[in-house]
Amino acid sequence: MAKSGVKARKVERVALAYSGGLDTSIIIPWLRESYGCEVVAMIGDVGQGDDYEGLRKKALATGASQVYVEDLREEFIAGYLWKALQAGAVYEGKYLLGTSLARPALAKRQVQVALATGADALAHGCTGKGNDQVRFELAYKALAPHLAVIAPWREWNIKSREDAMGYARRHNVPVPATRKDPYSRDQNIWHLSHEGGVLETKLGEPPEDAWKITASPRRAPDEETEVSIAFEAGVPAAVNGKKIGPIQILETLNRLAGENGVGRTDLVENRFVGIKSHGAYETPAGTLLHAAHHELEALALDRDTWHFKQGVALRYAELVYFGQWFTPLREALDSFVEMTQRNVTGTVTLGLYKGNVRVLDRASPHSLYDTSIGGFTMGADYDQKDAEGFINILGLPIRMAAARKGAPKLRRSRPAGRRPAQ
Repeated sequence: MAKSGVKARKVERVALAYSGGLDTSIIIPWLRESYGCEVVAMIGDVGQGDDYEGLRKKALATGASQVYVEDLREEFIAGYLWKALQAGAVYEGKYLLGTSLARPALAKRQVQVALATGADALAHGCTGKGNDQVRFELAYKALAPHLAVIAPWREWNIKSREDAMGYARRHNVPVPATRKDPYSRDQNIWHLSHEGGVLETKLGEPPEDAWKITASPRRAPDEETEVSIAFEAGVPAAVNGKKIGPIQILETLNRLAGENGVGRTDLVENRFVGIKSHGAYETPAGTLLHAAHHELEALALDRDTWHFKQGVALRYAELVYFGQWFTPLREALDSFVEMTQRNVTGTVTLGLYKGNVRVLDRASPHSLYDTSIGGFTMGADYDQKDAEGFINILGLPIRMAAARKGAPKLRRSRPAGRRPAQ
């Protein structure tokens, strides 16, 4: 039951972000009981591979008045995944932001459904301890600040997944979570995350049965698999020489990487609310794409731009993780990133072997690597004598600091045979 005072907010129709998992499965009957409102369920297909017709029927059977099933895969990839990939956004050096990037895409379509159906409130199934509540609700504030927000986990008396499963049984709501498989999972075409269960108490290697879309590196093929990935202006365009669409690119790379045990991450992360959490993430295609994209940038970007962009990547990852997608700063950073990607075109070949990825080859028509000056054999384009001047200029503050510390003042050295000017 809802806490006292919840009904003070009168709502007629609520648009719910519905996944069919444990939390959102019980939210439909809870909303109807607690608010006496109509519930419109929005199911967003971001590549999780669910039985969407089954979910639609389930939502209707548990009390939804309308159900919208929205195919968001192309929009999710082009408008969110590719942007984060171009930015090089990785949270805390390991997390490739699979769930974080899906939330603004889902929230945006949920708001669109709410406005189209005349809903006066939005609801989600995120807990009051996690990051997703922030991601959904900051998107709501950016896109539809006039709509009320209902967050059941912050209102009801349910305290645990066991309580939620008990509520589901009492209301005859079928849910996927069981005491035998208690993990909370989130899947889309980019990744599959696992939280809860033994992961809450075990900080060592996750149990093998937690992983679902990647083979154990110990049981992966004994021969290396080669895969080439082509980019055009920082956007994946082809796999193994064949141009295919973005959905097919991710599906193909997920399969190849998954078969070779590539893409597993065991991560203790800092949530937005300040809590550390332990999770297991599988991001097969994303692992390959980030590795390949990094190699092309190493070829095509000048030093100062690439180094500055690495700082941008850290900030971009934080914005995504903290739910600040629909912000002026993220849009401004996109403009910078887009400019840096104009010459990030070429092909990278990777070798996949038992969970590892190594670079086999890289090539770009915009490569800044020049063998005439990059090799040990000295060509006419580089005069070694020029190095003395810039070293002396760069070293001037260092020499002055040394002098202040009492170091003896040394005269500048001159090559043998050179005489000072008369």
